[in-house]
Amino acid sequence: MRKKLYVFLAAALVINFLFVYATNKPFDTIPVVSGPVDTVVASTLTEGDVAVKNNTSLYDSLQLNRMNLSRNAFDFAMRGYNHLLSAGKLDNSNLISIVDFSLPSSRKRLFIIDLKKKEVVFNTYVAHGRNSGKEMASQFSNEPESNKSSLGLYVTGGTYIGKHGFSLHLLGQERGINDNANSRAIVMHAAPYVSESAIKMQGFIGRSLGCPALPENLYKPIIEKIKNGSCLFLYSPDKSYAARSVIAKKVA
Repeated sequence: MRKKLYVFLAAALVINFLFVYATNKPFDTIPVVSGPVDTVVASTLTEGDVAVKNNTSLYDSLQLNRMNLSRNAFDFAMRGYNHLLSAGKLDNSNLISIVDFSLPSSRKRLFIIDLKKKEVVFNTYVAHGRNSGKEMASQFSNEPESNKSSLGLYVTGGTYIGKHGFSLHLLGQERGINDNANSRAIVMHAAPYVSESAIKMQGFIGRSLGCPALPENLYKPIIEKIKNGSCLFLYSPDKSYAARSVIAKKVA
């Protein structure tokens, strides 16, 4: 009888030890239940982790790699979008527009994504500044009359009729990097040199004075879609931009 009692007490002590160990086990070593990202309990991840995982899921589900959008461009753009959203700067928060200057101008490097519907709305050509490079944009500036593109985060403004016709104001959000966009008249507008015929003739599209100019057959629906408070991000794997951008450091 005593032997059975000792066995019972020993088993109870082992069970109690295992229970205490499990409940006090370090949190980061507890296995995460596999499944869709949106089913993972948010408290098991940091806010940044959730954002990265959701971005990865969206990038993969839209097969953006097959459309040649850089993974780095997309991830950084989404983090910048979240920064602008949390700052209350996006009135048109369903959309994000990404210009990927790691691609040559002969490729469709403007991507406009509806985040709510989870679909690519437009994917087309876009120009860079004439002094930023020939086929590839590799030099950037915020200086007036530089005729170069400016990288970074923008918020789209209202529309107007100017010398290029129907155009869209762009509001640069990064001091010293693109905040002269308004004074430099850096806007979105149509340009005849942004065309496949130009690519066939010379191997790349024409260049602007720094504006992200659009094809004549698509500029109106694009501008109407992204106007009035959506996020626009101009990306390049440019080390000087990453070093100077305050927002880049905040969202890294």
